[in-house]
Amino acid sequence: MPNIGAVLRDEITRLSRKESRRQINSTKRMSALHRRDIALLKRQITQLERQVKALSRRSPGALPAPESSAAGTKFRFVAKGLRSQRTRLGLSAADFGKLIGVSAQSVYNWESEKARPRASQIAKVAQLRMIGKRQAAAQLRKLR
Repeated sequence: MPNIGAVLRDEITRLSRKESRRQINSTKRMSALHRRDIALLKRQITQLERQVKALSRRSPGALPAPESSAAGTKFRFVAKGLRSQRTRLGLSAADFGKLIGVSAQSVYNWESEKARPRASQIAKVAQLRMIGKRQAAAQLRKLR
């Protein structure tokens, strides 16, 4: 004669496995459906990005530039370029900051890409691109 407790335990185990399999299968089907939808959306995004890129090549003036000065001339800011410009002029960060009207810490933050200069400051940096070492030194002497 079998033990009733063992029989009940076996039956409960069998039913719980059956129920969990039923729920897991529906979850598997739904996750597979979601993965297919996500893959389709990624393909659509890639296709749309290609179209945008092709259209922007055809009409270069259609997309606005990210930064511009008050005069309407557009300048780009690149941290690496700022550092090379400063070293080309032979200036410390403090001296370079004095020419622009900011602190040395601001210049360091710009160069390490911890911060970005304002549009008016970018315009001043762009003006400094046109000068040489002697002119930079002369401007520093005037500021002191």
